[in-house]
Amino acid sequence: MKGSYKSIPEIFKINSQLHQNTYLVNGELITWEGDVSEVYSTISSTKEYKPTLLGTIPNLTERQALDALNSAYRAYNKGQGLWPTMGVADRIACMEEFTEQMKTKRTEVVKLLMWEIGKTLADSEKEFDRTVAYIYDTIEDYKQMDRDSAKFEKHSGVHAHIRRGPLGVVLCLGPYNYPLNETFALLIPALIMGNTTVFKPAKHGVLLLTPLIEAFQNSFPEGVVNIIYGRGRVLATPIMKTGKVDILALIGNSTSANAIQANHPYKNRLRLVLGLEAKNPGIVLPDADLDLAIDECLTGATSFNGQRCTALKIIFVHEHIVDKFNKRFAKKVDALKFGNPWEKDVKLTPLPEPGKPDYIQELIDDAKQKGATILNKKGGQRTENYIFPSVLYPVSKNMRVYEEEQFGPVIPIVSFKNIQEPLDAMADSNYGQQVSVFGSEVKTLAPLIDTLVNLVCRVNLNSAAQRGPDVYPFTGRKDSAVSTLSVHDALRSFSIRTFVASKDTPYNNKIIQDLLDKKTSNFINTEYIL
Repeated sequence: MKGSYKSIPEIFKINSQLHQNTYLVNGELITWEGDVSEVYSTISSTKEYKPTLLGTIPNLTERQALDALNSAYRAYNKGQGLWPTMGVADRIACMEEFTEQMKTKRTEVVKLLMWEIGKTLADSEKEFDRTVAYIYDTIEDYKQMDRDSAKFEKHSGVHAHIRRGPLGVVLCLGPYNYPLNETFALLIPALIMGNTTVFKPAKHGVLLLTPLIEAFQNSFPEGVVNIIYGRGRVLATPIMKTGKVDILALIGNSTSANAIQANHPYKNRLRLVLGLEAKNPGIVLPDADLDLAIDECLTGATSFNGQRCTALKIIFVHEHIVDKFNKRFAKKVDALKFGNPWEKDVKLTPLPEPGKPDYIQELIDDAKQKGATILNKKGGQRTENYIFPSVLYPVSKNMRVYEEEQFGPVIPIVSFKNIQEPLDAMADSNYGQQVSVFGSEVKTLAPLIDTLVNLVCRVNLNSAAQRGPDVYPFTGRKDSAVSTLSVHDALRSFSIRTFVASKDTPYNNKIIQDLLDKKTSNFINTEYIL
């Protein structure tokens, strides 16, 4: 976005660069004096367009990666470490301490969210606040889990005390589009369940972790949280090759996930918690409320420039209404305001990936060569850091934009005559996260819903696809996810059911009673956490 530095409100200006010259291993912030990577924002702070240098991060090597892994491995200590054997209340106390320290960094993190990834001020504030709420909700759900486990069961003459236990060492790799919220949606449940972690931030949205790194250091025992910086291939590959990682927690794309897990020598031992790509369709039926459908499809396709796995990335519209839909939808897309993240009423913001406009242009050119046209006047217009959303129609199966997850501002529209056409497209797709269905006739919707729930994991009725509320399951079929992420389900994804069993004999019962009376075991206890 062009514009003079003076046009940036003082509160949002970058007055000094942020040089992250430490990384966290074994509870110590270790100073790095080697090679660094520069972190740029595609937002310009000068009159003539020029990317803004925000700061630098360490470009760590295999040696530092393995140091971090060994730190987490020692902290877990084959299940004997302080953290995995710690009582529930004590782990919760550590998490609460971290959250209190995190809350003091809101202004800094929000500012960096805007500059690093171009997220609007309102959405950056929402991401921070939603993440804090997610942590508190996770704590409450963990308390409830513990309350539900504070009992003995008896079947066939055997007493059992059943809880959920940690799995070991987690390698956590977060995404750039929600570098705080979705990263913490992996990290927080992994930690609170007693696992130890090695965490590498995404390429974009990396500096916003700097204000929080001391909070991690101060709040958790040494070795429980290890934070490293650098290239994923350089760091993740040697970590995985050791076989010491028990859980790969990644939000990104399936190609990367497959490449990383392929390095693990004991794949049957590796738990996967993956949030991957999606090609979520919108299906607009002929009896849909057109105003509602257009508004929801607009939000679903253009929020954060379509850079969300939950975005609507292809829209199927019935042939009877497609012309009306297209005309009004294209007009509304053109009315969206492009600007810097802090500007009032801005909806479209600079793209954080310098190469993304060229990629989107490739998709547009391919579609046009194969018969599609750009319906909106502003579609495809470019600045140095943006390409305006293009509404493409008619889109067909032979076009790249029909199958590829564009993860950016281009909106393909497909006309359909029979509902079987979008259903077949979804069945043939590599992805199966969500769908948005717009219609009102119950006789039509009922069988359609019954089919769609077997193709995706969330059917949105007359509303855009989304992740929240965070208490609802977030997962996908095929190449869209492995495991389920939500406040409730994530705690289970990062743990395993484990229990102590004893035959119902006087000898055993006396031992169990003594364990309960003396409160010497963190596992065998019936304490009730309020």
